[in-house]
Amino acid sequence: MSLLRVSGVHTFYGHIEALRGIDLEVHAGEIVTLIGANGAGKSTLLMTICGNPQASAGDIRFDGQNISRMATHDIVRLGVAHAPEGRRIFPFMTVLENLQMGAAVTDPTHFSTDLDYVFELYPILKQRRYQRGGTLSGGEQQMLAIGRALMSRPKLLLLDEPSLGLAPILVRQIFDVIREINQSHGITVFLVEQNAYHALRLSGRGYVMANGKVIMSGSGAELLANPEIRAAYLEGGH
Repeated sequence: MSLLRVSGVHTFYGHIEALRGIDLEVHAGEIVTLIGANGAGKSTLLMTICGNPQASAGDIRFDGQNISRMATHDIVRLGVAHAPEGRRIFPFMTVLENLQMGAAVTDPTHFSTDLDYVFELYPILKQRRYQRGGTLSGGEQQMLAIGRALMSRPKLLLLDEPSLGLAPILVRQIFDVIREINQSHGITVFLVEQNAYHALRLSGRGYVMANGKVIMSGSGAELLANPEIRAAYLEGGH
């Protein structure tokens, strides 16, 4: 069953067409990866799914409901969470206050349970819970961004470049947590990631974007084995 279906979506920034007829879907319970070069439109697609900017043409359906013209806060309340590129945490708020912001759209009776879950995933955040977000390391800020998104109890988690700029050991931890979120809690994940090798190994399916269009799709294994993908995104196949 499709949890997310994007059909013929076009998005503009002023007169510039950033998305040029995107078609893709994400089934409930999947991890799906979207790869592509810088400027391909990947981040714009995730933001368009969240309603900012809104699609100028086409439909976006989440759990069967057309969300193409909905406000972002209403989309979040339906069960879509977005951990954006660059983390975008609240730097002057503590870790705990950032997580409280993530929980603002949910039933407050779940807060303690959800907080314990995030602290179980990321014990360092529990240690740092009274520390300002802006003083955390890059890896800790990424953990906080994902934790804040999880506090909204999403059905669909949109992750934009979660491994960007992180040391290899932290990259592995991030991908391990994505797998855990998906397998243990059944949260569907749509992942934009520059680390194509790790992302496609993790994913059941993947899409490739170029110049605002989807140009290829297949299973994670198929895309990893594709010579064009290996040459373009996997360092010449190594």
